[in-house]
Amino acid sequence: MKIDFTHKQAAHCENGVVSNLMRHNGFEVSEPMVFGIGAGLLFSYLPFIKVNHAPVFTYRAMPGLIFNRFAKRTGIKVRREKFKSPTAAKAKLDENLKKNNPVGLQVGVYNLPYFPDEYRFHFNAHNMVVYGKDEDTYLISDPVMESVTTLTEKELEKVRFAKGAFAPKGHMYYPIEFPEALELEKAIVKGIKQTCRDMTAPVPIVGVKAMRWVAKSIRKWPNKLGTKKANHYLGQIVRMQEEIGTGGGGFRYIYAAFLQESGKLLKNDALLKHSKEMTIIGDQWRDFAVDASRIYKNRSSQTDAYNKVAAQLEAIAKKEEAFFKALRNAV
Repeated sequence: MKIDFTHKQAAHCENGVVSNLMRHNGFEVSEPMVFGIGAGLLFSYLPFIKVNHAPVFTYRAMPGLIFNRFAKRTGIKVRREKFKSPTAAKAKLDENLKKNNPVGLQVGVYNLPYFPDEYRFHFNAHNMVVYGKDEDTYLISDPVMESVTTLTEKELEKVRFAKGAFAPKGHMYYPIEFPEALELEKAIVKGIKQTCRDMTAPVPIVGVKAMRWVAKSIRKWPNKLGTKKANHYLGQIVRMQEEIGTGGGGFRYIYAAFLQESGKLLKNDALLKHSKEMTIIGDQWRDFAVDASRIYKNRSSQTDAYNKVAAQLEAIAKKEEAFFKALRNAV
């Protein structure tokens, strides 16, 4: 069972899976367009959830939301299924492959054999496409990889039923209905408005308010937690930003590309201007990550070093707050 499926590498797994599945079904939609319409850009701080013994810092919407929002706004219907048993999950996957239907899967990355060792940690929100099977080996299109790869039945079962936070439980998804044509214009505006709402929300765990909360926390960590734990938490911020998926800086670049593409499609020059501004913000996130990594790699215990990166994050929050208020007015 091998489906004629075109693999195209992407910057982020969920965006790439959606873009590739759309292309397979005859709709050419770029990764940035999927991300922007799906309102994937976010910042959230969840200190009450621990992953790898540190709080969760996320730079994107919850897994699955990007495709759900994109589908709803463009008139596509998506089927999602989870399973109690690996046997049922395998049977349903094989059934779809026999029908020439490639499917998206949510998996854990820790046991993915084709991932480099430094990227194999307990993170269960990775996405891939299964597009065929050769005896007991599945054909895998993982959009963050340069080319297609394979997993044995046992290997795929292990990552589909990984344990821990965001356990996938065999999660499988695929589009089942499409409109004659995608109405991107209205979908773009809805996606932008939601991102602006999320990033300027009045609650402390999302958007610029969450960024300010993290900055305030960074200043306290060395004295409150001790240098070792403070450095581990700081490392978690950078790891979530730069190593898990595309991360904070990379997502800002993807969003800039979305605004550029949307500005041309909607003939809106303001979006082109905001695209350039978002690129600059992405650069500031990357500078923050570099400076933060210097602290925890050198095991610095100087309070001033933490204050400096906290000030950087506060400056980014100020910049993003003004940006998203202006972007909201542009549409």
